[in-house]
Amino acid sequence: MTAKIRSVAVLGGGTMGSGIAGLCAERDCKVLLLDVSREAAEKALERIVSGRPPALDTPEKSANITLGTLSEDLEKIADCDWICEAVIEDLQTKRDLMARLEPLRRDGSVVSTNTSGIPLRAITEGLPARLRQDIVVTHFFNPVKVMRLLEIVGGEDTRPEVIQRLADFCGNELGKGVVYAKDTVNFIGNRIGCYWMLSGLHHAEKALQEGLHMETIDALMSGPVGLPPTGLFGLIDLIGLDIMDLVGRNLAINLPEGDIGRHFTSLPAAEQTMLEGGQLGRKSGGGFYRMQKLNDGSRNKQTFDLATAEWRDAIAVELTDAHNSLDMMLGDDAQSSFAWRTMGGTLWYAANLVPDISNDIVNIDRAMRWGFAWAKGPFEMLDAIGPLRYMEKLDASGLPRAHMLTVLENAGASHFYRNDGTEYLGADGSYHQTPAEA
Repeated sequence: MTAKIRSVAVLGGGTMGSGIAGLCAERDCKVLLLDVSREAAEKALERIVSGRPPALDTPEKSANITLGTLSEDLEKIADCDWICEAVIEDLQTKRDLMARLEPLRRDGSVVSTNTSGIPLRAITEGLPARLRQDIVVTHFFNPVKVMRLLEIVGGEDTRPEVIQRLADFCGNELGKGVVYAKDTVNFIGNRIGCYWMLSGLHHAEKALQEGLHMETIDALMSGPVGLPPTGLFGLIDLIGLDIMDLVGRNLAINLPEGDIGRHFTSLPAAEQTMLEGGQLGRKSGGGFYRMQKLNDGSRNKQTFDLATAEWRDAIAVELTDAHNSLDMMLGDDAQSSFAWRTMGGTLWYAANLVPDISNDIVNIDRAMRWGFAWAKGPFEMLDAIGPLRYMEKLDASGLPRAHMLTVLENAGASHFYRNDGTEYLGADGSYHQTPAEA
């Protein structure tokens, strides 16, 4: 029987580290929180207790947290079942810390590196075999307390029981929705989600030339396809153009040769100009949208019109019934064409990524629902449209069949899920029992 995790060391008290530490403390784990200095650790604890939002629902649970520094207290990790590294997203910093902690931890402790995209193999290359057998990537989504998704990524040498032990703890004790990803760039959620965003910006250029308003694009990329009301431009305003630029640069370096995502790793010209001018999104006071406070105290939403590079009052959009469901991407007008290129293209991309980024479609669908708040994952969307109808449109567009669509066709199947979702189509062409949610 696998020993339960009861004590956790969190190395790094930034936004992610403090969120993880707070969640573990809330669940009555003993938490050792180490940061670069005592002052930094105390600020992390303050953020856990009284941040906005606080990481603790019960402030008294902060008594479960012990503070220390990485320079003076690292040896205390010997008392911990799980050592969660959550320092800055820098490869050498992570490697140096792993080399320091490895001789200090006890046999059987689980080690994780929290990263949104640095390959595990790069972090562990040349490090001791014991560490490589006991380490995984944990990719929590921010804010940790709120977001359900946790991607767990094992390496070539990671023992299966290590993955299972951490998945059981994070699923059962921390309440996370665990998905199992492979050691590929951006794992699952960000690989597909960032493709949707970056390709969407490029496809929007043509849509704007065809007369669509930015507000219409956001309306199409929200409710009709089961995505949050921010749509495309609104979501990137929330994330920031600077972050999207960094994501694109990372993808340009790490995407496999021949991956269609390589066409969309740089920002379009208009967005690049915005980036260079510091017009990043909400963090800079405005990006594609901004709110103006009027003299009477009311607020007015404005749009930075990419077609004119000028601010104007936002336009209210009411979609027709024909554009209010996933079926609209099968049409042939400007709205449908944009939806087909952007969302239809993202479904095609996802169908080509099994088994490269995940062994099955279930983990991909769950990652997009739990991490990006999509109402349906890519394969669930394809089932809602009808895979055979989607393939007819694909053939008419002159695009080749994506891998999982070929699997479905060769299997003589009509849907990726059957029996009310209790079975899913595997990459081997057979149906399998859908695993319980962790």
